[in-house]
Amino acid sequence: MNNKHKMQLLQELAAKNGPLCVGLDTDPSYIPENIIKECGSGPQAVLAYNKAIIDRVAADKSACCFKVQIAYYEAMGLEGLKVYAQTLKLVRDTGLIAISDIKRGDIGATSKAYARAHFTGDFETDIITINPYMGFDTLQPFTEYSSPEKGGKGAFVLLCTSNPGMTDIEHQELKAGGLLLERVGDEIARIGGDFASQYPDQTCGIFGAVVGATQVADARYLRDKYKNTFFLIPGYGAQGGDAEICKTLLERAGGTVNSSRGILCAWKKDAALAEKAAAGALTMDDIADAAAKAAIDSKVDLTK
Repeated sequence: MNNKHKMQLLQELAAKNGPLCVGLDTDPSYIPENIIKECGSGPQAVLAYNKAIIDRVAADKSACCFKVQIAYYEAMGLEGLKVYAQTLKLVRDTGLIAISDIKRGDIGATSKAYARAHFTGDFETDIITINPYMGFDTLQPFTEYSSPEKGGKGAFVLLCTSNPGMTDIEHQELKAGGLLLERVGDEIARIGGDFASQYPDQTCGIFGAVVGATQVADARYLRDKYKNTFFLIPGYGAQGGDAEICKTLLERAGGTVNSSRGILCAWKKDAALAEKAAAGALTMDDIADAAAKAAIDSKVDLTK
């Protein structure tokens, strides 16, 4: 049994490989028709596409984790969910951390079922994302899998997201003072304290926080306020978040910066590869090469 918590392992991998998280939000529309035909179906093409990228990025040690967004796989039906499970296994087999972006959050027995579904069985993963806005009782069932005996599973809790509508809820003032997102951040830190005795060498909490790279005003404040919380940082690249905001959020306990389309669709930005795709001649090696280069470029951008 590895007595290190998954969030600690992720923090260490980020220090070793760099902070990049490759988002596998893989849609069949990203894949050239000739490759879909070769694979036999959209879902099988997604699996092959994912495998090519996972293998290359892991070999290059240009990322610390992969984030698999379940919605893209649910949209492909039952075969898509099989691909989702297989993708998680491919990631975990590399020794890197698998983050399942499921954003679950419900009460009582439902949350327990979600925790069991994603921390054991066919969909087993290392870390999940959780939506806390039904109340903090929705978080407790997920902590049951955070002990060393249950595998040291972790979660990233939505705190300050990267979408424009985050101000509708997350920035609301509480009657008791402060912002709603601060109440969430305080709870994440408290949960970490509850597990301190089980992980005496832990240098970050067992639960991390989702903090977007698009909110310039929040970055410095949240990084300083939650010194021991490891961040999952969306918004870099296609959503407009820049490397300087990311670097602020990567201070102290650190974090991992997600890039999805910037890596998955890197081949589309290469005129020669786009022309090759139009001619029905693009190969999976071409796609993997472009993704690998984009991952290395992102790593350099985030660490220089």
